[in-house]
Amino acid sequence: MIRMSLVLGLAHRTGIRLAEVGFLLLLFAGVWLAAAQIPRFKFAAARMIVAGLALAFSGLLLIIATHWGHFG
Repeated sequence: MIRMSLVLGLAHRTGIRLAEVGFLLLLFAGVWLAAAQIPRFKFAAARMIVAGLALAFSGLLLIIATHWGHFG
């Protein structure tokens, strides 16, 4: 019986690209949170949810880029 282990490895450039996307999502979430605080815009609660999801996804991408993508 052959045992195989799952090895996830990313190239250095892929790790940098993932980090760039993660930082871009952080920027998007910040602008989206600021837009949710403007009273004339509708759907403030939905904007907060979208910004929270963007923050969570960007954090996940940055963790992957740092751990497996050799970023930083």
